[in-house]
Formats: sequence, C-alpha cells, structure tokens
Amino acid sequence: MSDFDYDLFVIGGGSGGVRAARVAAGEADAKVAIAEESRFGGTCVIRGCVPKKLMVFASGYGEMIADARAFGWDVGEGDFDWKSFQSKLSDELDRLEGVYQRLIDNSGVDRFDQRAIVKDAHTVELADGTTKSAKHILIATGGHPVRPDLENANLGIVSDDIFDLPKLPKTILIIGGGYIACEFAGVFNGLGVETTQYYRGAQILRGFDEEARGLIAEEMKTNGVDLHCGTDIIEMSEAEGGIRVKATNGTERVFDKVLFATGRVPNTKGMGLEDADVNLGRKGEIQVDEYSQTNVPSIYAIGDVTDRVNLTPVAIREGMAFVETVFKGNPTKPDHDLIPTAIFTQPEMGTIGIAEEDAEEPIEVYATSFKAMHSAFAGRTDRVMMKLIVSQESRKVLGCHIVAPNAGEMIQLAGIAIKMGATKEDFDRTVAVHPTMAEELVTMREPVRRT
Repeated sequence: MSDFDYDLFVIGGGSGGVRAARVAAGEADAKVAIAEESRFGGTCVIRGCVPKKLMVFASGYGEMIADARAFGWDVGEGDFDWKSFQSKLSDELDRLEGVYQRLIDNSGVDRFDQRAIVKDAHTVELADGTTKSAKHILIATGGHPVRPDLENANLGIVSDDIFDLPKLPKTILIIGGGYIACEFAGVFNGLGVETTQYYRGAQILRGFDEEARGLIAEEMKTNGVDLHCGTDIIEMSEAEGGIRVKATNGTERVFDKVLFATGRVPNTKGMGLEDADVNLGRKGEIQVDEYSQTNVPSIYAIGDVTDRVNLTPVAIREGMAFVETVFKGNPTKPDHDLIPTAIFTQPEMGTIGIAEEDAEEPIEVYATSFKAMHSAFAGRTDRVMMKLIVSQESRKVLGCHIVAPNAGEMIQLAGIAIKMGATKEDFDRTVAVHPTMAEELVTMREPVRRT
C-alpha cells in the first residue's frame, strides 16, 4: 500500500501534462491525478496553435477567391463574417476540450478542474483547500503572453485576447517581430484589417535563417502589411476612436487595437515553488536537468514552463520521456536536436537545423527562389524559396529552410531525412515529384556559395 494518495500528480492540463498523465496511468499502471485551472487542452488547443491555424485558414480565402477567378471560375465578391467564424471556432474548441477530458477520464486519471499549487516535495494543494500527496509531482503549466513595461500598456491586447474580440478592428498595430507577431499580422491583413507592425530589431523573425526571413518580410509588405523594422512604441494613450500611439520613427497614429506580441513568460507565479525550494531561472522558468527533473528529486517539469524549446510537440515528447524515465525504468532524455518547425506567416515557413549564419564548419549553400506554378498562372508576384545547408566535410544536410505555401507540410517530411542524417547526395538520388514546388529540394545540383 502506497504512503501517498497518488503515484503522480500533474499540474497543468495542456498537451504535455495530459499526455504524461494518460501514459503513466494507461501504460505504467500508475495512480494518477491531474489539475487544470482553466480549460483542458492548454495554450495550444484553446488559445494558441489550433485557433490560430484556423484563423490562418480563414484569412487565406480572400486570396483564393481572386485566384479562382484567374483559373476561370465565376466567383463573386464576399465579405468575412467574424461573428460566424467566431461561433464555429468556439464550438470547435469546446469539442476539442471535450476530447481531452474524455481521454483523461477514460485513462483512469482523476481529474480536478481547479488550480493546484505545490506545498512541499510531495504535497499539492487544490483551490478548494484540500491537499493531495504524491510520490512524484509533474508541473506542466505552460506560459502566458506579457505586456511591456509601458504606461497604459493595459490599453493593448495580447494573443490570448484575439479569439474573443467582439468585432474585427478596422485598424490594428502589432508590436513585435517574432513568429506570433508575424503570424497575426498576416491573419489580420488577410481578413481585411488595415495592419501595421512595429519591430524594434533590424529584421523580423530573429534567430531564423536570414535569407528566409528577408523574403518573408518582403512578401508581407507586398501583401499589404505596413511593416516597420527598427521601430518601437514610445507612448500610448486613449484617444477618440481608439488608441493613440507615438513611435520612434516619428509617427503618431490612432489605431482601433494594439496587439502586444513581445514575449511570453512561464506560469510559475504563485505556484509555491519557492517555498518548496524548487530552483527558478531569471524569467521564472523551472530549472531542470536532461531528464526534466528539478533540484527537488520528486518534482519534475516539462513544456513551456521550463523555457527550453517552447513547442507543443516538444512538450509531448518531454512528457513521454518523463514517463519512460520515472515509471518504466528506462531513463530517457527528450531529444531537442534537429526539431522541424513551421511558422504560419503568409508566406509560410518550414525550417529544421541550422541557419546559414550559424554554421560553425565549412558549408555549401544550395538555394533557389522562384514563382510557383499556381501563383504565376494567377498573375501573382509572390515567390517561394528552398534552401539547403550542407557540410562540406560530411556532406550531411545540416539545415533546410522553405518559404512557400504549405511549407510546414514539406518540412515535416524533409525533417525525417535530415534527422536520419541524409547527405546532399541522398537528396540528389531521390527522384523528383513533378510538377511540385518541393521537387526543387532534390534538383539543386550546384551550390550558390561556399563558406
């Protein structure tokens, strides 16, 4: 008979926490509980990846209507109905939350729909005042967007607020240059909102391949986003008709909405972690070792709350590795190397491995940029890009960067080959699928440069 109420208590009902709870209960026969203070599914399902991607889809249909005419279809003008979309989106998120709840319940995991905090190394306190003891505690509480330290910053919204807007604004200013800022710039622009974006850095999407992010910036501007790099907000205040914003580029304008996409921080505040002597980093992130274990041996953490690689599939992998390590006797480190990812900007980007600028050994660069068949026929000017970074010595493909429609779908498949250690010659031996955009990945024969 265990001395604890549970073998595992998971705090946080997002993708990582739910997966860990289900697998520990279903495959390791552990007695498991999970607590979530908001909605099961977490950031990704409720206020992140899923609703955002559905908005990306919605925002692309205006362009599709124009393309349809170019391809001979007799299509009339249409208007986007925000309320109709919002209702359908709400229904879909409710459905997905129900799926998560049923998965938990069917796995035999005890579910608590309330906040939980850590009292000590083996005790969790629920919002109703009850306490539960557990041999192991797993924290998977994710993160949340933050506003900058600026007077009247409360006048602006953050990404969590977007899906609940009572109506679409006529004008919006987006502050930030990361993937969230750039994705929503494309979304609002595609939905007919006059979209302005300020980013204090020299180029958007810092940390990604320079050539790829340069093309995305150019295409965003061509598509209608009023993008200003090297520009930040100085002050904001209430004004008739919206929010008055002064910027470092000398402009002063009134916008219906201002969206801050300037960063996220881990959800550790008020969690009792300091009292339990769990080590936290500068941003409040939970510090863990390679096995997701904190300095308190019974407490583990996965996902965005650790601020390692803040992606949903990574949190899920970390949860699986945690179960293998703690409940199956198979010490497993989550693999954070060569993670493919997609940025749902317009145009979309898929990437894996190193950027050209980050190479630490002699490399060859294979790259091409062209008009895709579909775009050329429709009379559009947008271009796509395919790029491979290849080691001169080992011939392995060290990085792949794609800027194109459905780049995320392409990078998922290219990522398998690169993760397996494919060489440039392996790519060359692969017969092209014609006519496709992706065939360029296997038909680039000569490097454009060596460094």
